Amino acid sequence: MRLLYSIGIVLYGLLLRILTPFHAKARLMVKGRKDWYSKMKQTVDTSQKHIWFHFASLGEFEQGRPVLEAVKNNYLDHKIIVTFYSPSGYEIRKNTDLADYVFYLPYDTAKNARLFLDLVNPSFVLFTKYEYWYYFFEGLHKRSIPLYLISAIFRPEQIFFQAYGTFFLKILSYVTYFFVQNEESVRLLKEFGIRNASLAGDTRFDRVVNLPKNRVMIPEIAQFIGDSPVLVAGSTWPEDEQILQELFQGYANYKLILAPHEINESHLTSIFNLWPTALRFSKMATYSATGVAESNVLVIDNIGMLSSLYGYGQMAYIGGGFGVGIHNTLEAATYGIPVLFGPNFKKFQEAKDLVENGSGFSIANNKQLKNVFCRLQDQSACQEAGKLARAYVLQKAGATQIIMKYLKGASVNIKKSEEESSDHD
Repeated sequence: MRLLYSIGIVLYGLLLRILTPFHAKARLMVKGRKDWYSKMKQTVDTSQKHIWFHFASLGEFEQGRPVLEAVKNNYLDHKIIVTFYSPSGYEIRKNTDLADYVFYLPYDTAKNARLFLDLVNPSFVLFTKYEYWYYFFEGLHKRSIPLYLISAIFRPEQIFFQAYGTFFLKILSYVTYFFVQNEESVRLLKEFGIRNASLAGDTRFDRVVNLPKNRVMIPEIAQFIGDSPVLVAGSTWPEDEQILQELFQGYANYKLILAPHEINESHLTSIFNLWPTALRFSKMATYSATGVAESNVLVIDNIGMLSSLYGYGQMAYIGGGFGVGIHNTLEAATYGIPVLFGPNFKKFQEAKDLVENGSGFSIANNKQLKNVFCRLQDQSACQEAGKLARAYVLQKAGATQIIMKYLKGASVNIKKSEEESSDHD
């Protein structure tokens, strides 16, 4: 199986190179990894102590950010190295001040893992939620470098727990400790002989809990809204936009702030075809006051504002639920507003919890969306759902504190072992 895995990695890299003329994301992934070793060798100071964080993409970076911030503040004698797998993380956070170095993670081959770890030689490593790379994990294990998984979540249908998943289950055996999101994950790991895991929760709660207090006020948004009620639709895809367009035909008094997941011109064009009178945020300065007042749709054509935008809404709609899965519901829930989303949410514990406590609403079609939206026009029902959403976020915060307490204890034990070994020498 290891041979098949290795061949698969090589073939995947080859496929990306073939796609580069036609696919922007593939082009960035190939370009970002080109000559990675020479770039790192020229940049990384090997005489320094390092801590390595890996994030699959931007979402995982934001999820693990509270731990990254805490580690940076508590390990001042270390340099922080951050790696990303996807361009959506690297291209947006490559200049983050939370890291001393930011790189693409090299493809997971035995040689790449060895060269990378020779350069970085981290004191310990943290991966957030996803991504299990055999050669990197094996390399860390062989070097006795602690590897921690934070905000991890496991489900019975994952490949690790299938009859044919022995090789992938072995990858999990290289992890020093799992900080998981729910009790189901703890039980599932134990069933397969992995007991170095405990419930810590999801660090995203720590990330979002203070968003309302720290939100950025955006004058153009306030100007667009005026006195109208607002639905903020975040991380939307074409399927979401179609159903929202049908909904808003019956709610002319509402304003819609639409922040699509992808802001390439072809996607934006499809949105303006649905709403010909919609405004574009980047052009707000060019619109007349009358034009702003008369339009009821504003399209956000940039990245980075969404976590503040939810503060302007009476309700939120989270995109992705008609595709591979919904996006971040917590950034909306923390503002104390009801959260609506499509049917594909079962892989997301927080979404299931929001539905269960009455602050989240899953809709499978236009009729259901209209029914939920109509019910939430009752101000008391809307406010009650919002209170439940905020209370849920407050209740679940605290994972970062649990993780940091463990890391500090582990660091003390490692230091004692090193001192004892030195004394014996």
